[in-house]
Amino acid sequence: MSVYRFKSRETGELVMLEPHGKRLLQIMGKDPSGAGVLLPDQMPAAVEALRAAAVEEDATRSRQKEEAQARGDVAPEFDPVSLRMRSAPFIEMIQRAEKAGVEVVWGV
Repeated sequence: MSVYRFKSRETGELVMLEPHGKRLLQIMGKDPSGAGVLLPDQMPAAVEALRAAAVEEDATRSRQKEEAQARGDVAPEFDPVSLRMRSAPFIEMIQRAEKAGVEVVWGV
């Protein structure tokens, strides 16, 4: 399975399996098909997008569980690692890079 390697001079390297890295890039509005860069001035919006997506996923999961219980169905099973958990180290990387004024790159 392929991986994404996110790199920053401030934090080193963060490795994610392709489906997870691709999803994070899409949430941030970045093209996941090749190399890319997240510039310091783009980082606040990227962090906000990731956090909003995590809140949305949590709400959707909760709603789906409640709806299943109301129907008397078995609650749906989800990936045990939520977007909130999966994005936390990436958000930390972005925030540290922003504070240092350096970019985050991938695919290079």
